Amino acid sequence: MHRTDAKPYWNTNVARHQDILRAVPEECGKALDIGCGDGLLARKLTARATHVTCVDSSPEMIARARELATGHSGIACVEGDFLSVDLPARGYDFVCSVATIHHMDFEAALVRMRELLRPGGTLVVVGLAREAGPTEWAATIAAAPLVRITKALRRADSPQGMPVADPHMSYGQVHATARRLLPGVRYRRHLLRRYSLTWHKPRS
Repeated sequence: MHRTDAKPYWNTNVARHQDILRAVPEECGKALDIGCGDGLLARKLTARATHVTCVDSSPEMIARARELATGHSGIACVEGDFLSVDLPARGYDFVCSVATIHHMDFEAALVRMRELLRPGGTLVVVGLAREAGPTEWAATIAAAPLVRITKALRRADSPQGMPVADPHMSYGQVHATARRLLPGVRYRRHLLRRYSLTWHKPRS
């Protein structure tokens, strides 16, 4: 066990980690985790990628990520705004982001993620959206009891100091924009009030 390992925790974002890890390409060289928080997912990614870069705009969060990365080889923690921080174009075989994109300009963030991904690489975004219209509200209301029970049973928790923001885009707006910017993207709405976007960048 690494000296700085934190006590394990679970929440509705961590619930999506296994799906994200399964999407990492075989023989992945470089991976990028956007909005890494305390670096929990980035540390998990070191088992699937040779080198992991994690980015967060919160000084508190990136400091914690650096602390917990001690003893984990192949992690670089970068503090800064993802939309402007210096990162190599087409530099990553795998790019992921969990519960972060609603803190940014959605379209600008997706475009930059697309540009940072190498041809043939994979992008996975897990996000939050707001309900708009009876269909979206019906899905949320139907799932609400199970969400409450799951959170209680799993003792849902998050690191202190984690920035929060309310989503401005609806699920439908997210889906439509993603389809326009990422042709062939797979969109899924998940039970615990999250959606995911999975996209494979064409090789040419």
